[in-house]
Amino acid sequence: MSTTQRQSGAVSLFMVIFAMLLMSVVTISFLRIMTNDQNQASGNDLAQSAYDSAEAGVEDSKRALVWYIQQCKSGNAAACATARTAISSTECNRAIRAANGWTSSNGEIKVQQSSVVDEGTGQSIDQALDQAYTCATIKLDTDDFLASVSADQSILIPLSGKTPFNTVNVQWFSEDDLSSAGARAAPDTSSTNPKYLLTRATWPTNRPAVLRTQFMQVGANFKLTDFDSTTATSQSNTNTVFLYPSTTGVSSTELTQRDVRANAAGDSAPAGSNSAPLPTRCVAAIPSGGYSCSVTLTLPNPVGASDRSNATAFLRLTSFYVGTHVRVTLGGTQFNGVQPIVDSTGRANDVFRRVESRIDLYDTTMFPYPEAAVDVSGDLCKDFGITDTKYLPGSCTP
Repeated sequence: MSTTQRQSGAVSLFMVIFAMLLMSVVTISFLRIMTNDQNQASGNDLAQSAYDSAEAGVEDSKRALVWYIQQCKSGNAAACATARTAISSTECNRAIRAANGWTSSNGEIKVQQSSVVDEGTGQSIDQALDQAYTCATIKLDTDDFLASVSADQSILIPLSGKTPFNTVNVQWFSEDDLSSAGARAAPDTSSTNPKYLLTRATWPTNRPAVLRTQFMQVGANFKLTDFDSTTATSQSNTNTVFLYPSTTGVSSTELTQRDVRANAAGDSAPAGSNSAPLPTRCVAAIPSGGYSCSVTLTLPNPVGASDRSNATAFLRLTSFYVGTHVRVTLGGTQFNGVQPIVDSTGRANDVFRRVESRIDLYDTTMFPYPEAAVDVSGDLCKDFGITDTKYLPGSCTP
């Protein structure tokens, strides 16, 4: 009888110990999960705060670029040269300090914090993150101009180089423009010329955009009539060509005397090779980090000028059918202050993030170029009248 009781007590003790061990394992596992989640949330918060600090460096760099432009527009050559030296410096945060008149060079720049206080600790919530950007530099002169162009939209690129140039390379349609990962570009493979433009609904999937390329330039002296001049054989102030994606297209062309405006009104077919869409060499397998289509454009001299050394030039690119990424480079030189690169490193506590941003520095208000004078989706009724007595209602009805 007593032996049985001792055996029953041992089983109960064993069950209690096992239950305690199980509860301990569950509790420790739960605490471990809570700790990992808390660490992950804290890490994500610090990483985002470090990224925000880097973006603060980008925004302050933009202000420094505005300061640089103002110095150069003031007409003071010495001040402009000093500002350019500060902007182009590889020393961390020098451009920002110069723009704000700060003489100190004490490394990183703290990010201004809010005064929201944690009731539990009595410490500022944002100050606990200890945010700063440690290094922000600006590169004025860049090897290329990068942009993303939406369908039926345009970008205007000032062609300003460090040294004279007479060629421009245009590349478009990157891997980011494909419909899915692993897909290939689908340029036109037919050898038929000229290439006729299709309706939007029949444009094949993953076919690169048709790129309308408009080149405009003026020399030191010009007249408005120079933009329509067709007398010179090697000079022109305006040229337009439609770059059509094709596997059998050209990889280079001259813009001299090429302008679709020379086409006669009402033509159902191109009047000549210079006004037809130009088949441009594109590949189906887009190289890593590269583009499907590429063409080198040889630029003419401005009307009345023997070279392009004093030319002021712009390139307007319009993407048709689909949106596209674009890369433009100048032959043998860099862009001069057209799209500076800001490299900024931010910090939050001991976590660092680094970002690189391109800033479009050119002022579009100095050379406005609207998409269209009138842009409508339906019918348009235009009624025009002049009177010196009273308003005359038109015949158009809504």
